Amino acid sequence: MMDNNTSVQKYDILSYSYDEVESLAVSLGEKAYRGAQVYSWITKGVWTDKMSNIPLSFRKKLDEVCEFRLPKVKKKLVSKNDGTVKYLFELIDGECIESVFMRYEHGNTLCISSQAGCRMGCKFCASTILGKSRDLMPSEMLGQIIAAQNDTGERISNVVMMGIGEPLDNYDNTVKFLHLVSSEKGLNIGLRHISLSSCGLVNGIDKLANEGLPITLSISLHAYDNEVRSSIMPINKKYPIEKLLVACDEYFQKTGRRISFEYTLISGKNDSRENAVSLAALLKKYIHGTCHVNLIPLNEVKETGLKTSQNVNVFKETLISKGINATVRRRLGSDINASCGQLRRQSKEE
Repeated sequence: MMDNNTSVQKYDILSYSYDEVESLAVSLGEKAYRGAQVYSWITKGVWTDKMSNIPLSFRKKLDEVCEFRLPKVKKKLVSKNDGTVKYLFELIDGECIESVFMRYEHGNTLCISSQAGCRMGCKFCASTILGKSRDLMPSEMLGQIIAAQNDTGERISNVVMMGIGEPLDNYDNTVKFLHLVSSEKGLNIGLRHISLSSCGLVNGIDKLANEGLPITLSISLHAYDNEVRSSIMPINKKYPIEKLLVACDEYFQKTGRRISFEYTLISGKNDSRENAVSLAALLKKYIHGTCHVNLIPLNEVKETGLKTSQNVNVFKETLISKGINATVRRRLGSDINASCGQLRRQSKEE
């Protein structure tokens, strides 16, 4: 895989699989085992200057033909409440993205970005305010995990693709990343420990259902009918709720993997008891299997004017009474505003 963003094309080596790095080593006149050694180093975040068991001549070749896209920590916020860490990472071309490191009893989770910016235009989201600059390479998604592990000194066992960007709008790079991050010879994070969040790109959901990747698919639903959803999520005009939920049901039938529906509660917009009843009826009509609703209290963004709901518990209990499994997302890093988008926007404005 060559990088097309620079005048001198180089191999984006962290986007390579174990086998591809071995083949690259052979193509450069080395034995395949040298490639295996290199792969072990790069998945730890180490480049040629510290590859102690690699001959200097081979390291020079790697420097000449490859680039190592490991993001740099530009800004770091640590929550005094729960130890959550929010990173503003700077990429090789100066673009910035965000990741959030969270500690849970079952292990450490990193929320990663899949694009620099986002073009989906969801009204409640800070990540989309400045639009999309570009897609991230697989290396830049993988690099967020490596950089966070190296900074914290702790292993990341769970990944959520819920940061800046729409993963299915960067489909090929996202799928390559999923193969890389789950490789036993790499970071070895099991696919069942990875969640991918989409705002509802039906064509991407259909393709993903055939990839054989046992990840958890999370759908940003946020509404109970087309009128409300279209007013806050422009993608609904292309893929209305009915079409989206049919695709979700087909995904479940093909993969056997329960879908999680994300629902951000916005005061006066989608948060009444009646709205919860409508949502429960909608999901029961289209999803012929188990599903889960993850309720998210709105993180207020001043530019939107939208306010967080005070009816979270009522909404949850109403869904449960109608037979829908529902929980409220635990809010970590509240003192550092750990939801994505704000740091990148501030950096751009500066």
